[in-house]
Amino acid sequence: MSRIGNKPVEITPDVKVAVVDGVVNVEGKLGKLSFAIPKNIGVEVEEKLVHVKCLDESANALHGLTRSLVHNMVVGVSKGYSKELQIVGVGYKATLAGSKLTLNLGYSHAIEYTVPEGVKVTVTDGVKIVVTGPDKQLVGEVAARIRRYKKPEPYKGKGVRYSDEHVVIKPGKTNA
Repeated sequence: MSRIGNKPVEITPDVKVAVVDGVVNVEGKLGKLSFAIPKNIGVEVEEKLVHVKCLDESANALHGLTRSLVHNMVVGVSKGYSKELQIVGVGYKATLAGSKLTLNLGYSHAIEYTVPEGVKVTVTDGVKIVVTGPDKQLVGEVAARIRRYKKPEPYKGKGVRYSDEHVVIKPGKTNA
């Protein structure tokens, strides 16, 4: 049995959770999210708790996953998720116009990224990018796609990195 799956999910007063036709719908002040429940997994909603039950031993791996996804949805619509990115490098910068994020990362051309629906991106000082939204998976995916355009290189550390990421700098060549 999954230890995580057996824990109930607490529902805050500003969040509404409903299970309709095998789909969990979560609604809060930051938006609406839904998730299709895998077969062999049961979800029951009480007043302030959501219980996830494993109906078949073969779906044991999905038991904890489903509970975690429901918990992430409840937290997402009430508090939201955010990822901070930092751009390091001379001349490297980002600008935001509407839903178009333009990145100048040392290439011969500017990179344009269209921000998907459900995610908000803010740029401060031209080098700090904050990705926020209620969907944890979508926020992480957008941040990873932006970082993928120019990963931090190991000699000078130039590129796009997470704000809490530590880049190990290699020593350069020496004349010996």
